[in-house]
Amino acid sequence: MPGDIPREDLVTAQSFGLPGSADLRALLEAPAEAPAPAEGYYFAAPRQAEPQGRTSRHPAFDVNAVRRDFPILQERVNGRQLVWFDNAATTQKPHQVIERLAYFYEHENSNIHRAAHELAARATDAYEKARETVRRFIGAPSADEVIFVRGTTEGINLVAKTWGAKNIGEGDEIIVSHLEHHANIVPWQQLARATGAKIKVIPVDDDGQVILSEYQRLLGPKVKLVSVTQVSNALGTVVPVKEIVDLAHRNGSLALVDGAQSVSHMQVNVQEIGADFLVFSGHKIFGPTGIGVVWGRKELLEDMPPWQGGGNMIADVTFERTLFQPPPNKFEAGTGNIADAVGLGAALEYVEHWGIENIGRYEHELLEYATHYLRPIKGVRLVGTAREKASVLSFVLDGYSTEEVGKALNQEGIAVRTGHHCAQPILRRFGLEATVRPSLAFYNTCEEVDRFIAVIRRLAKA
Repeated sequence: MPGDIPREDLVTAQSFGLPGSADLRALLEAPAEAPAPAEGYYFAAPRQAEPQGRTSRHPAFDVNAVRRDFPILQERVNGRQLVWFDNAATTQKPHQVIERLAYFYEHENSNIHRAAHELAARATDAYEKARETVRRFIGAPSADEVIFVRGTTEGINLVAKTWGAKNIGEGDEIIVSHLEHHANIVPWQQLARATGAKIKVIPVDDDGQVILSEYQRLLGPKVKLVSVTQVSNALGTVVPVKEIVDLAHRNGSLALVDGAQSVSHMQVNVQEIGADFLVFSGHKIFGPTGIGVVWGRKELLEDMPPWQGGGNMIADVTFERTLFQPPPNKFEAGTGNIADAVGLGAALEYVEHWGIENIGRYEHELLEYATHYLRPIKGVRLVGTAREKASVLSFVLDGYSTEEVGKALNQEGIAVRTGHHCAQPILRRFGLEATVRPSLAFYNTCEEVDRFIAVIRRLAKA
């Protein structure tokens, strides 16, 4: 938690009477109208008992305390308390992040690196502390490998237009999966058109799982890069990126992992995954919009040309030549999004406080609960039923457009995403142009799921 902001009650909270993890398990074990999902069918974190004598460094997970930290959850929409089930699009922000941003502008606001005065030193220290927090959060070897960008989309474009432009040529191949967000398709298409390279696609089965045997058949001497999401934003499928990366490396290819939808749900460690690049967005993990991260292996970053030119990324300039700073500064031209980088650091510290394993376990049980009651509703078709899933429930309802379902939910104060979710290829794989997509976070509750289910049941009966 940001220690330099005085506050008496950063994480404690009174109970609102909402179900915590123990209550949630009890509800899941209780008899229900629908058969319970198969054990292990949905994924976030394995249920493991804490070894005797071992004390967790995290507090016991308390959804009531978490909810108190998010002021927007008290907002009212159409006379009802807001239910935010649009977390795959963007997450809400806790007091700790909001207050850290305010503190920066009130006490530290300055440009960084280029002045001798006190506020410049404070701003620089806060910015570089955030970089170190990112390094720790993703298990990177060095903070010099962490580049701040606007988000996942800009991060993938940076890699495509620097490493890709230098290393991919005519006849080379780039592999993506059928699950990808447009941000992990379009930059590679642009590169392929510019260079004469080709794009190959890993297919998925009817549950929305990538078919690894088909992926292995796509690998060959022409494949220079494999770029895959870790969690599908449209289906929630968890992709076995460690295995995909390992197979890519055995093939002599590099691998990029899109972590936009995974970092808020599960532990993401770049050294364990073995990836060459990882990208993610701050606003998907309770941080500000307009800030994100590219992590890359140091030797790759050092060899990559800069993407943009200007202040902060140069060591020396004459009219004849320019010398560039080493990474990460080489890729951070101009005045960056300093305050929001600091806000991202505060968001990651907030997640670290509760523990990503605790968050994942709670979300897993909540997803099981929601699936348990949504699946048997007449006319509901779940889209994406992979064995390993994060907190996304995509579906369509017979007799209604997705927009009609979304509007009915909104009338009850429930926010979900409808449409193609910037992932048209995977929806078309299932014969659809749009789905309704409720997506859960660790501040959601069974009571909120019940409100959602009641609306869907009413529509189905009508």
